[in-house]
Amino acid sequence: MAFVNFMASSAGRLLRIVAGIVLIVVGLLVVEGTGGIVLALIGLVPLAAGLFDFCLVGPLLGAPFRGAAIRQRK
Repeated sequence: MAFVNFMASSAGRLLRIVAGIVLIVVGLLVVEGTGGIVLALIGLVPLAAGLFDFCLVGPLLGAPFRGAAIRQRK
């Protein structure tokens, strides 16, 4: 549960945003062709999760989907 709590924190959200941006940039500028486009599209998932405050791992580990609900459970 500590992992889910970290991912719902401000630092976890920032980490997801940065990871998403890095995947998008690497996909578009480093990896060429279809693989780069796929990598950039995959980067949209952590970027959106950080921006819109949801945690995809939460429900898999028995926690709520929304970051605000995870922070309230502490």
